[in-house]
Amino acid sequence: MVFRKLPGVSASGMGLRLSQKFVFLLFLSGLVTLCFGALFFLPDSVRLKRIFLSKTEIQPVTVGSGSENDVREHVKRPKDQGMTSAKGDAGTRLKSQSRKPPVSYEATEERLAGGKAQEDLNFSRSKTESASEKATSSDHGAHSDTFSYKKFERCLLKPPLGRNNGKPDDPQTNERREKVKEMMKFAWDNYKLYAWGKNELRPLTRNGHIGNMFGGLRGASIVDSLDTLYIMGLMDEYNDAKEWVKTSLDLNSNGEASLFEVNIRYVGGLLSAYYLTGEELFKNKAVELGEKLLPAFNTPTGIPRGVINLGSSGTSWSWGWASAGSSILAEFGTLHLEFVHLTELSSNPIYTEKVMNIRKLLNKIEKPHGLYPNFLSPVSGNWVQHHVSIGGLGDSFYEYLIKSYLMSDKMDDDAKKMYYSALEAIEANLVQKSPGGLTYMAEWRGGILDHKMGHLACFSGGMIGIGADDGAPEKRQHYLDLAAEITNTCHESYTRSATKLGPEAFRFDSGAEATATRLSDRYYILRPEVIESYMYMWRLTHDPKYREWGWEAVQALEQHCRVESGFSGIRDVYTTSVSHDNMQQSFFLSETLKYLYLLFSDDDLLSLEDWVFNTEAHPLPIIRRSCLQDEATQEKTVSK
Repeated sequence: MVFRKLPGVSASGMGLRLSQKFVFLLFLSGLVTLCFGALFFLPDSVRLKRIFLSKTEIQPVTVGSGSENDVREHVKRPKDQGMTSAKGDAGTRLKSQSRKPPVSYEATEERLAGGKAQEDLNFSRSKTESASEKATSSDHGAHSDTFSYKKFERCLLKPPLGRNNGKPDDPQTNERREKVKEMMKFAWDNYKLYAWGKNELRPLTRNGHIGNMFGGLRGASIVDSLDTLYIMGLMDEYNDAKEWVKTSLDLNSNGEASLFEVNIRYVGGLLSAYYLTGEELFKNKAVELGEKLLPAFNTPTGIPRGVINLGSSGTSWSWGWASAGSSILAEFGTLHLEFVHLTELSSNPIYTEKVMNIRKLLNKIEKPHGLYPNFLSPVSGNWVQHHVSIGGLGDSFYEYLIKSYLMSDKMDDDAKKMYYSALEAIEANLVQKSPGGLTYMAEWRGGILDHKMGHLACFSGGMIGIGADDGAPEKRQHYLDLAAEITNTCHESYTRSATKLGPEAFRFDSGAEATATRLSDRYYILRPEVIESYMYMWRLTHDPKYREWGWEAVQALEQHCRVESGFSGIRDVYTTSVSHDNMQQSFFLSETLKYLYLLFSDDDLLSLEDWVFNTEAHPLPIIRRSCLQDEATQEKTVSK
């Protein structure tokens, strides 16, 4: 700070009379007092406090976004900061209690309101100080210090694998379930034989595929299969997978990875494996990997970019094909389930803060006709173009809203409100009825409807079904009917093909109904979405047609997709002279076969009362805060 010289005072300060010295010191002390007063009483003085206070006095301040430079400047987070969390559910608003949000949560809102957000502290990416190894410093919900697996187990309403591993009493249904199990073992054995450690199997050429979605990560089919193998009772295969994760899953990769795919497949797969087995290995790997995803959020808005380098640089960027460097709704909107559980397991609120910041921004910006376009700028926080789809680019964003509400034990009212508001807008603008009476979800391009529905959008039958009970009571049957109609339409897209498998996209124009009219839409890559809706609709209604439809899919997969050394997608569902694409997708093992197995199992196998499935079909438990709190109270009473 530069001071103007006082009259009669030399530059050296020598020759001052006593009275002048007194006045000067009085002025200086007043100025210092004023500065330090501003330090503690101005509304956003966190940065200044960090400069003057010692580390032990600083409260954790981690906003849900960061500056462009922060991605290269990871400041090591002090241990006593890193694990501090706000009391109660970190970031989630509870029905029964009104609690003040964490400081960082408020700071996020203030920075977004001002048009700029910066992150001041980031995790150290040091393996020796991973989030799974840090100690907690305050009460995080029901946790005293760290997550207790025993507490979690006691809060489940039913055993994860049911009373008899989900085995149905009906002999025919059980025979069909055993067939699905055999398909899983066949797919797994060939992957292990020809592609072990690679991401996916190429069954025709009998070799492995690495691809570029996962950066330097390997073993996508292994991590994706852990929970499927476990619930099917394929324990030798599960133990082989676990051993590979223990000895060979290297998280210190240095490639360009999809934030979305790494999160749903690797983080989701490791989380579900931990919750099903209690193996600490999976928890530690999940948290370590989750920590590596955090730099993707270092943008002016906190909306993460789609591609991240998992190495030490942590740099991130948007997909080259995305409009104007935008982020994709289905990608940044499909993090909430996994990140809330990362906070649960690490007792560190940063993961929940990141996804809650996304939600806050989405609640603030204007939505055209109540709809969420697919492209959003991570720099400005504005929509880039008005293309809306319940299929690719948008799909799992909506899925995660209703599942966030269910996973919170129906306490996350904000997620509930967002979901039903979005569903109303979807019904008003996108849901259509064909001349033949089929209900479908069209796409919306700035007010113009494109009468196309993608295979990916066929998950929405199950989504609307599981949310039917929690909307307005008078609309419950309406939602169940809508879910059944959409699922029926997706089934029709299967039955109207020569192979009885559905195309990548089908249309309802120029006389076509539930049929692919373009050659580029005729392929099937072992996708699970139609079967996913069958499974949910079976559990919600127990209408036997859903199991019959599932069995039709099993027969079609066996006839047209099973080859000598695994399963392969096909290039044209409308011809029985099939041409295979030579790829056994990891989601075939994680989703398609798992949903078929659950369809032919009793409802208590991964009961919907206890579990939600992420968009890769990895089961994550419902967080029963009241139960966990009761467990903690009982433990304290016993200890006294």
